[in-house]
Amino acid sequence: MATININGNIQEASCDQELAAIKDSLEILGGKWKLRIMRHLNNHVGEKNTFKKLQREIEGISAKMLSKELQDLEMNLLVSRTVMDTRPVTVNYSITDYGLSVFPVTETLVQWGLNHRQKIKA
Repeated sequence: MATININGNIQEASCDQELAAIKDSLEILGGKWKLRIMRHLNNHVGEKNTFKKLQREIEGISAKMLSKELQDLEMNLLVSRTVMDTRPVTVNYSITDYGLSVFPVTETLVQWGLNHRQKIKA
């Protein structure tokens, strides 16, 4: 069972709290693109990650979808957006420190996905 910190008191989460937490997590991170965008940004730290570069390097994502997903990730404090002082104006995206807290979860998902793919192929 998971634990929850309520005003400094550690308590076991109820089943309802665990299910609500899963729902919240999937609403924020779910879908085809968000985790892929975040992993891409994490793998390219220190580089310029402009909108066009992200669209080029994340295969199959449309401009409209990338824009929507980046807005959602920014709203949830997982990605930051920096407007550069250039002509024409460019915007750089990066993973936030809070966004990095998602990576233990993604590492587990990646490992599970690799193992699952091997099991299904066998």
